[in-house]
Amino acid sequence: MMTPTEAAPVTPVGAQTTAAPDSARPAGPAPRRPGQTLLEVSGVSVSFDGFKAINNLSISIAEPELRAVIGPNGAGKTTFMDIVTGKTRPDEGRVLWSEKGVNLLRMSESRIAQAGIGRKFQKPTVFEAQTVSENLAMALRASRRPLDVLLFRPGPDTAGQIAALADEIGLTEHLPRRAGELSHGQKQWLEIGMLLAQDPRLLLVDEPAAGMTPAERQHTTDLLKRAAERHAVVVVEHDMDFVRRLNCKVTVLHEGSVLAEGSLDHVTKDQRVIDVYLGR
Repeated sequence: MMTPTEAAPVTPVGAQTTAAPDSARPAGPAPRRPGQTLLEVSGVSVSFDGFKAINNLSISIAEPELRAVIGPNGAGKTTFMDIVTGKTRPDEGRVLWSEKGVNLLRMSESRIAQAGIGRKFQKPTVFEAQTVSENLAMALRASRRPLDVLLFRPGPDTAGQIAALADEIGLTEHLPRRAGELSHGQKQWLEIGMLLAQDPRLLLVDEPAAGMTPAERQHTTDLLKRAAERHAVVVVEHDMDFVRRLNCKVTVLHEGSVLAEGSLDHVTKDQRVIDVYLGR
């Protein structure tokens, strides 16, 4: 994913808001039948210098769905996201996308983003010299080419879309402020808003609660849960209190494979999970 210094915002995901009128909401995919597979990772393995970072990994994500992925350091969580977004190519296995079963392994990172997969890294990557409003406006730009982003000028519908996004992420009062003046948590929300501006069907979020106050974590929880009403949202997180607030299915990774899966109560009672992760 490009950084602000590369003149392109983060790869964003589809927008949705509960407070603004339907006519003011950024367009987003309609809710789909629960359980319909959107992403299928099957039998995937990848090695780095002889170390097997991913070992016969199989995960299915439905649309819409909220999924938490947990596990010890080195379990393969980041590599899993790297594979889905095209940053890392596996040695074997398949990664299929959407009801059409598109092979993501044959696509570039940019094409995967355009197909509807957005990713948010742990450290916020926003345009700190620009206002909150300008950040959201640039994220709404359909073209991701750096020159198009820099030369972007708001259209007639942009103001309503920005207002709806700002309301959704809780930054309405901060629209005129420069992004660099925001708190860490507010920057995280702004980046999520930039993701929500582009309408992908899957959002991968890496440790969104890190460094947040309790109030900020609660706001982030609510934001992700609302997004998951319309999209597939996969959250990688270490904060078990935050994962519990998400109240969703949990996948536990260990040594590049799925160790356990189910509700948080279910996986935290699994002795294998206790031994390799929770007991540490």
